[in-house]
Amino acid sequence: MIIKIDLASEIAIYIQLKNQIIEGIATGQLRPDEQLPSVRQLASDIGINMHTVNKGYGQLKSEGYTLIHKRKGVIINNLEDMKDPSYSEKLEINIKPLIAESICKGLTESDYLNLCKGIFKQLKKGEINKSELNPNR
Repeated sequence: MIIKIDLASEIAIYIQLKNQIIEGIATGQLRPDEQLPSVRQLASDIGINMHTVNKGYGQLKSEGYTLIHKRKGVIINNLEDMKDPSYSEKLEINIKPLIAESICKGLTESDYLNLCKGIFKQLKKGEINKSELNPNR
């Protein structure tokens, strides 16, 4: 999996890193028990600070996406162990502002749901191409 960081983005680098790893897990590019690069190696490979990688890795661990293995280092957790019964409550808190913003920006409910369905289908199929999601971009 190739991680691409946008240094000009408003999104913090450690969040970009975390989100791309989660996307890799969702698409199947990263599989359970697969080893991630060491903090030092990944920082060097993508040209960012080690503390930034460590922060992203720390969040992935605290949210259950990764485990720390004594010999292998950071590995992808089993999908069954990632399940969280309270996730839908957390999702509602996070998605409500996105829906509100979408309404303010003129998206209809149908537009919003179709966009979400398209992203969900592509992630489940293991492919994501942002240009295919919204042809108006």
